[in-house]
Amino acid sequence: MSERRLALVTGGARRVGRAIALELARAGCDVLITYNASESEARSASAEIERVGVRARAEALDLNDLERVERFSERLAKELPRVDVLVHNASIYFPTPLASLSPRSAEDFMHVNALAPLVLSRALAPRLAERGRGSIVAMVDMHALGRPRVGMSAYAMSKAALVEMVRSLARELAPAVRVNGVAPGVVAWPESGYEADRAMQQRYLQRVPMGRAGTPEDAAGAVRWLALDAPYVTGEIVRVDGGRWLA
Repeated sequence: MSERRLALVTGGARRVGRAIALELARAGCDVLITYNASESEARSASAEIERVGVRARAEALDLNDLERVERFSERLAKELPRVDVLVHNASIYFPTPLASLSPRSAEDFMHVNALAPLVLSRALAPRLAERGRGSIVAMVDMHALGRPRVGMSAYAMSKAALVEMVRSLARELAPAVRVNGVAPGVVAWPESGYEADRAMQQRYLQRVPMGRAGTPEDAAGAVRWLALDAPYVTGEIVRVDGGRWLA
Protein backbone atom coordinates (compact mmCIF):
# COMPACT_ATOMS: atom_id res chain seq x y z
CA MET A 1 0.00 0.00 0.00
CA SER A 2 1.11 3.59 -0.62
CA GLU A 3 0.71 6.94 1.08
CA ARG A 4 -2.59 7.47 -0.68
CA ARG A 5 -5.63 7.29 1.57
CA LEU A 6 -6.50 3.70 2.39
CA ALA A 7 -10.06 2.38 2.59
CA LEU A 8 -11.15 -0.96 4.02
CA VAL A 9 -14.46 -2.25 2.63
CA THR A 10 -15.94 -5.41 4.11
CA GLY A 11 -17.76 -7.58 1.60
CA GLY A 12 -16.14 -5.65 -1.22
CA ALA A 13 -16.03 -8.46 -3.79
CA ARG A 14 -19.60 -8.30 -5.05
CA ARG A 15 -22.68 -6.18 -5.66
CA VAL A 16 -22.91 -3.01 -3.54
CA GLY A 17 -19.58 -3.62 -1.79
CA ARG A 18 -17.78 -3.84 -5.10
CA ALA A 19 -19.37 -0.61 -6.30
CA ILE A 20 -18.27 1.10 -3.07
CA ALA A 21 -14.72 -0.17 -3.41
CA LEU A 22 -14.52 1.07 -7.01
CA GLU A 23 -16.01 4.45 -6.11
CA LEU A 24 -13.41 4.98 -3.39
CA ALA A 25 -10.67 3.83 -5.75
CA ARG A 26 -11.78 6.38 -8.34
CA ALA A 27 -11.56 8.99 -5.57
CA GLY A 28 -7.88 8.11 -5.14
CA CYS A 29 -7.95 5.60 -2.30
CA ASP A 30 -6.00 2.38 -2.13
CA VAL A 31 -8.54 -0.28 -1.21
CA LEU A 32 -8.48 -3.40 0.94
CA ILE A 33 -11.56 -5.58 0.54
CA THR A 34 -12.68 -8.54 2.60
CA TYR A 35 -14.69 -11.48 1.37
CA ASN A 36 -16.11 -14.65 2.83
CA ALA A 37 -16.75 -17.23 0.11
CA SER A 38 -16.33 -15.09 -3.03
CA GLU A 39 -12.62 -15.61 -3.64
CA SER A 40 -12.74 -15.50 -7.45
CA GLU A 41 -14.90 -12.39 -7.39
CA ALA A 42 -12.53 -10.79 -4.88
CA ARG A 43 -9.62 -11.39 -7.25
CA SER A 44 -11.65 -9.91 -10.10
CA ALA A 45 -12.62 -6.89 -8.00
CA SER A 46 -9.00 -6.31 -7.00
CA ALA A 47 -7.91 -6.37 -10.64
CA GLU A 48 -10.66 -3.92 -11.57
CA ILE A 49 -9.66 -1.59 -8.73
CA GLU A 50 -6.02 -1.64 -9.79
CA ARG A 51 -6.99 -0.69 -13.34
CA VAL A 52 -8.22 2.60 -11.85
CA GLY A 53 -4.59 3.33 -10.93
CA VAL A 54 -4.54 2.57 -7.19
CA ARG A 55 -3.51 -0.46 -5.19
CA ALA A 56 -5.86 -3.23 -4.11
CA ARG A 57 -5.70 -6.10 -1.67
CA ALA A 58 -8.25 -8.80 -0.78
CA GLU A 59 -8.38 -10.91 2.38
CA ALA A 60 -10.75 -13.65 3.48
CA LEU A 61 -12.71 -12.93 6.65
CA ASP A 62 -15.64 -14.75 8.26
CA LEU A 63 -17.50 -12.04 10.16
CA ASN A 64 -19.46 -14.64 12.09
CA ASP A 65 -16.27 -15.67 13.91
CA LEU A 66 -15.74 -12.75 16.26
CA GLU A 67 -12.44 -14.04 17.63
CA ARG A 68 -11.10 -14.24 14.10
CA VAL A 69 -12.43 -10.76 13.38
CA GLU A 70 -10.58 -9.46 16.42
CA ARG A 71 -7.30 -11.11 15.41
CA PHE A 72 -7.70 -9.89 11.83
CA SER A 73 -8.42 -6.28 12.80
CA GLU A 74 -5.61 -6.15 15.37
CA ARG A 75 -3.17 -7.49 12.76
CA LEU A 76 -4.25 -4.88 10.23
CA ALA A 77 -3.96 -2.13 12.83
CA LYS A 78 -0.30 -3.08 13.26
CA GLU A 79 0.76 -3.78 9.68
CA LEU A 80 -1.07 -1.24 7.51
CA PRO A 81 0.80 2.01 6.87
CA ARG A 82 -2.39 3.99 7.41
CA VAL A 83 -6.17 3.60 7.63
CA ASP A 84 -8.42 6.46 6.54
CA VAL A 85 -11.82 4.93 5.74
CA LEU A 86 -13.64 1.90 7.14
CA VAL A 87 -16.84 0.82 5.37
CA HIS A 88 -19.02 -1.80 7.08
CA ASN A 89 -20.77 -3.21 4.04
CA ALA A 90 -20.80 -7.00 4.49
CA SER A 91 -24.01 -8.42 5.92
CA ILE A 92 -26.33 -11.40 5.86
CA TYR A 93 -29.94 -11.04 4.76
CA PHE A 94 -32.80 -13.53 4.61
CA PRO A 95 -36.32 -13.81 6.06
CA THR A 96 -36.78 -15.20 9.57
CA PRO A 97 -40.52 -15.66 10.22
CA LEU A 98 -41.02 -15.82 13.96
CA ALA A 99 -42.45 -19.33 13.92
CA SER A 100 -39.31 -20.74 12.31
CA LEU A 101 -36.68 -18.42 13.83
CA SER A 102 -33.85 -20.28 15.55
CA PRO A 103 -31.63 -18.84 18.27
CA ARG A 104 -28.59 -19.69 16.13
CA SER A 105 -29.79 -17.70 13.12
CA ALA A 106 -30.64 -14.73 15.32
CA GLU A 107 -27.14 -14.91 16.79
CA ASP A 108 -25.60 -15.10 13.30
CA PHE A 109 -27.36 -11.89 12.29
CA MET A 110 -26.07 -10.05 15.33
CA HIS A 111 -22.52 -11.33 14.88
CA VAL A 112 -22.18 -10.46 11.20
CA ASN A 113 -24.30 -7.32 10.93
CA ALA A 114 -23.58 -5.59 14.25
CA LEU A 115 -20.92 -7.10 16.51
CA ALA A 116 -18.23 -7.69 13.87
CA PRO A 117 -18.46 -4.03 12.76
CA LEU A 118 -18.09 -2.96 16.39
CA VAL A 119 -15.01 -5.17 16.87
CA LEU A 120 -13.42 -3.87 13.65
CA SER A 121 -14.16 -0.28 14.62
CA ARG A 122 -12.65 -0.71 18.07
CA ALA A 123 -9.40 -2.14 16.75
CA LEU A 124 -8.98 0.31 13.88
CA ALA A 125 -10.18 3.47 15.63
CA PRO A 126 -6.67 4.55 16.76
CA ARG A 127 -5.35 4.21 13.20
CA LEU A 128 -8.34 6.08 11.78
CA ALA A 129 -7.72 8.88 14.28
CA GLU A 130 -4.01 9.34 13.50
CA ARG A 131 -4.47 12.08 10.90
CA GLY A 132 -7.52 13.61 12.57
CA ARG A 133 -9.88 12.97 9.66
CA GLY A 134 -10.76 9.28 9.64
CA SER A 135 -14.19 8.08 8.62
CA ILE A 136 -16.40 5.08 9.32
CA VAL A 137 -19.46 4.44 7.15
CA ALA A 138 -21.91 1.65 7.95
CA MET A 139 -24.42 0.25 5.50
CA VAL A 140 -27.67 0.00 7.42
CA ASP A 141 -31.22 -0.31 6.01
CA MET A 142 -34.05 2.19 5.73
CA HIS A 143 -36.48 -0.48 6.94
CA ALA A 144 -34.54 -0.74 10.21
CA LEU A 145 -35.21 2.93 10.92
CA GLY A 146 -38.91 2.47 11.67
CA ARG A 147 -40.39 0.86 8.56
CA PRO A 148 -40.23 -2.82 9.60
CA ARG A 149 -40.99 -5.60 7.16
CA VAL A 150 -42.91 -8.72 8.13
CA GLY A 151 -40.77 -11.78 8.75
CA MET A 152 -37.47 -9.91 8.99
CA SER A 153 -37.17 -9.41 12.75
CA ALA A 154 -33.68 -10.87 13.27
CA TYR A 155 -32.21 -8.95 10.34
CA ALA A 156 -33.97 -5.72 11.34
CA MET A 157 -32.77 -5.99 14.93
CA SER A 158 -29.17 -6.45 13.81
CA LYS A 159 -29.31 -3.45 11.50
CA ALA A 160 -31.00 -1.33 14.18
CA ALA A 161 -28.10 -2.22 16.48
CA LEU A 162 -25.72 -1.06 13.75
CA VAL A 163 -27.56 2.26 13.57
CA GLU A 164 -27.01 2.76 17.29
CA MET A 165 -23.35 1.87 16.86
CA VAL A 166 -23.08 4.70 14.33
CA ARG A 167 -24.62 7.21 16.70
CA SER A 168 -22.68 6.03 19.75
CA LEU A 169 -19.29 5.94 18.03
CA ALA A 170 -19.93 9.31 16.39
CA ARG A 171 -19.83 10.79 19.88
CA GLU A 172 -17.09 8.58 21.27
CA LEU A 173 -14.62 8.98 18.38
CA ALA A 174 -15.17 12.68 17.63
CA PRO A 175 -13.52 14.87 16.55
CA ALA A 176 -10.79 12.76 14.96
CA VAL A 177 -13.09 10.15 13.37
CA ARG A 178 -16.48 10.76 11.80
CA VAL A 179 -19.05 7.95 11.88
CA ASN A 180 -22.09 7.86 9.60
CA GLY A 181 -24.45 5.43 7.94
CA VAL A 182 -26.09 4.91 4.57
CA ALA A 183 -29.59 3.38 4.67
CA PRO A 184 -30.55 2.02 1.26
CA GLY A 185 -33.97 0.92 0.20
CA VAL A 186 -33.53 -1.32 -2.82
CA VAL A 187 -30.22 -0.71 -4.60
CA ALA A 188 -29.61 -4.36 -5.55
CA TRP A 189 -32.37 -6.97 -5.51
CA PRO A 190 -31.58 -10.28 -3.81
CA GLU A 191 -30.35 -12.91 -6.25
CA SER A 192 -32.63 -15.63 -4.85
CA GLY A 193 -35.70 -16.01 -2.66
CA TYR A 194 -39.10 -14.37 -2.94
CA GLU A 195 -37.61 -10.90 -3.50
CA ALA A 196 -36.02 -12.11 -6.72
CA ASP A 197 -39.53 -12.52 -8.12
CA ARG A 198 -40.36 -9.86 -10.70
CA ALA A 199 -43.98 -9.50 -9.60
CA MET A 200 -42.93 -8.92 -5.98
CA GLN A 201 -40.40 -6.32 -7.12
CA GLN A 202 -43.05 -4.42 -9.05
CA ARG A 203 -45.32 -4.36 -5.99
CA TYR A 204 -42.51 -2.93 -3.90
CA LEU A 205 -41.66 -0.29 -6.49
CA GLN A 206 -45.24 0.96 -6.49
CA ARG A 207 -44.40 2.45 -3.08
CA VAL A 208 -41.19 4.13 -4.28
CA PRO A 209 -41.83 7.72 -5.44
CA MET A 210 -38.90 7.56 -7.87
CA GLY A 211 -40.64 4.61 -9.52
CA ARG A 212 -37.56 2.43 -9.88
CA ALA A 213 -34.98 0.53 -7.90
CA GLY A 214 -31.70 2.21 -7.13
CA THR A 215 -28.32 0.91 -8.21
CA PRO A 216 -25.21 -0.13 -6.30
CA GLU A 217 -23.59 3.03 -7.68
CA ASP A 218 -26.29 5.15 -6.02
CA ALA A 219 -25.31 3.74 -2.64
CA ALA A 220 -21.60 3.97 -3.44
CA GLY A 221 -21.89 7.68 -4.24
CA ALA A 222 -23.43 8.34 -0.83
CA VAL A 223 -20.66 6.36 0.87
CA ARG A 224 -18.00 8.32 -0.98
CA TRP A 225 -19.56 11.64 0.01
CA LEU A 226 -19.81 10.72 3.68
CA ALA A 227 -16.35 9.14 3.77
CA LEU A 228 -14.37 11.78 1.92
CA ASP A 229 -16.36 14.93 1.22
CA ALA A 230 -18.46 15.72 4.30
CA PRO A 231 -16.00 16.96 6.93
CA TYR A 232 -18.67 18.46 9.20
CA VAL A 233 -21.10 15.51 9.10
CA THR A 234 -21.08 12.84 11.79
CA GLY A 235 -23.72 10.70 13.47
CA GLU A 236 -26.02 10.90 10.45
CA ILE A 237 -27.94 8.20 8.61
CA VAL A 238 -28.46 9.10 4.95
CA ARG A 239 -31.38 7.29 3.31
CA VAL A 240 -30.83 6.26 -0.31
CA ASP A 241 -34.27 4.83 -1.03
CA GLY A 242 -35.86 6.76 -3.89
CA GLY A 243 -38.32 8.28 -1.40
CA ARG A 244 -39.60 4.92 -0.13
CA TRP A 245 -39.50 6.28 3.43
CA LEU A 246 -42.25 8.76 2.51
CA ALA A 247 -44.69 6.28 0.97
